[in-house]
Amino acid sequence: MATIGHNNLNAKLVCVFSRFLFSFPRLQFPSYSNQILLSFFFFFQVLLGDMGAGKSSLVLRFVKGQFLEFQESTIGAAFFSQTLAVNDATVKFEIWDTAGQERYHSLAPMYYRGAAAAIIVYDISSTDSFTRAKKWVQELQKQGNPNMVMALAGNKADLEDKRKVAAEEARAYAEENGLFFMETSAKTAANVNEIFYEIAKRLPRAQPVQNPAGMVLVDRPAEGSRAASCCS
Repeated sequence: MATIGHNNLNAKLVCVFSRFLFSFPRLQFPSYSNQILLSFFFFFQVLLGDMGAGKSSLVLRFVKGQFLEFQESTIGAAFFSQTLAVNDATVKFEIWDTAGQERYHSLAPMYYRGAAAAIIVYDISSTDSFTRAKKWVQELQKQGNPNMVMALAGNKADLEDKRKVAAEEARAYAEENGLFFMETSAKTAANVNEIFYEIAKRLPRAQPVQNPAGMVLVDRPAEGSRAASCCS
């Protein structure tokens, strides 16, 4: 009888202890089969081009999804930021939109020397703006970051009836000088997001900036998948 009573007592203790354990929230341990590792990359980017080429409109369309028919000229430079999800990484752009007026030219090196990427913008309806874009490319090749990712944007593609710069000519120039080329329209949003995404994909990611907590997102189990109790 003593042995039977002792066994019953042990069984009850085990049952109580099991209930005690399951009363706590279960800890989630990451497993490599279901975790998502997030890498964060931070880059400075600069937009260069002639006054009226539409640099500010491109950035505004990209960052805020807006287009203003009448955009005030940038004084010095304007700052924007935007974050993109590219494959398994998060890329944050800190964007300097530089003024196109000649009197602000001397300020441009302050912004492009530390930049990882640049978009040189011209207006497809203006041969003068294309000529000016070529000069920006030459300046970046001489004074900019040698590993800079550069894009040539033929903006205002919606003005096809006023076109003065052929897309084939601009594309050939870009290929000869190590840039990639897209025609964009801030007004219709054509290729605006695409040109920024393409830059993000081309930027090197050798040294990601990890998020402060080293965040790991773990798939949570369903609420109904709790273990059954051993006794009633």
